[in-house]
Amino acid sequence: SGNAGFQQVLERLESDPVCQRLSLKSFLILPFQRITRLKLLVQNILKRTRPGSEEEVQATQAYDALEKLIKDCNENVQRMKSTEELIYLSQKIEFECKIFPLISQSRRLVKCGELTALDYNTLSPKWKVTTRPIYLHLFNDCLLLSRPKE
Repeated sequence: SGNAGFQQVLERLESDPVCQRLSLKSFLILPFQRITRLKLLVQNILKRTRPGSEEEVQATQAYDALEKLIKDCNENVQRMKSTEELIYLSQKIEFECKIFPLISQSRRLVKCGELTALDYNTLSPKWKVTTRPIYLHLFNDCLLLSRPKE
């Protein structure tokens, strides 16, 4: 989205009749859809093969290989989503000092959300409670609390 030239070329290509008005995203997803369809096809072949036959052995091997491939693809997609979340978060969060590297191959965001912090003012004669928003970012290896920039 930050590269106007790329956006123009992408819009021109997506509007081309050869692409059938499909977006780039649909072309990127298509190979994953084909792999899952292949798994279903091999699963149906397995149902129709004679038990104990050479065809059943080969179909079972093909099914197992496809299942492993799909699992690997899903894990890589999750890893990329996690990395994208970390990049987005690192662009939003401003550290006072750069001691903490947010983006790491092994780090992933588990949960994040807004909380309300309660501050009790004990100096006043009446206990005054003030609230302010804080954000919790739970990673697989640490917990980060942040607050909106004032």
